[in-house]
Amino acid sequence: MGRREEYREAVAGLAGDALDVYLDARSGLPGPRANLELAGAVAEVADADTAWRLVDSDREYPRLCGVVALGALAARSDDDAVRARVVERLRAEADDERWRIREAVVLALQRVGDADAGLLREVVRAWMAEADPLALRAALAGVCEPRLLRDPQTAALALEVCDRATERLSGMSPLVRRNPQVRVLRQTLGYCWSVAVAADPEHGLPRFARLAGSSDPDVRWVDRENRRRARLQRVLRRD
Repeated sequence: MGRREEYREAVAGLAGDALDVYLDARSGLPGPRANLELAGAVAEVADADTAWRLVDSDREYPRLCGVVALGALAARSDDDAVRARVVERLRAEADDERWRIREAVVLALQRVGDADAGLLREVVRAWMAEADPLALRAALAGVCEPRLLRDPQTAALALEVCDRATERLSGMSPLVRRNPQVRVLRQTLGYCWSVAVAADPEHGLPRFARLAGSSDPDVRWVDRENRRRARLQRVLRRD
């Protein structure tokens, strides 16, 4: 039995405080990496009540598990009301001050995309239209996942979000760019272009090429960071 299977079996037999104790003891926190394998196991076995209870936790790791579990709940559900409620809560969690919770939102969105690419695209388009840089960042990171970009429509949207986020960044004043939320968006752009371009080089390379000629220092930084990524280097060598 693998580690994920062990986690699923253990979590399936726990509830309430007993589950919270188990999660906290195996969270990997405090430390540089949370136990995402355990969070994935929780997402796979948690029912709706457990997912919602965990996401309301005031402790970071159980809340992280709850966020990922909500993504799995939306992916499994064919109830539009359930999906809408989950998406609304994920949007709220995307603004959490804790980066691990924001990353959990990204994982949740990707679980949605695994089950329903159309729903993921709908969420991404809605969030990328917002003024909030963290909403845009969540949309960007959520869709720029290689396994999701095998779908041509999703790959096209990933390039669109990269373009939109870069334009938004370049239109911000130097003062606004000091905002930590904007810095998070910039960091995400530092790798997402490479994912999107590698998935659709024909359409992605011409868009990405425009970054190198920018007079904006942050846009040039985004260009340089992506060119360091092995996936983009392979594409550029073939071109």
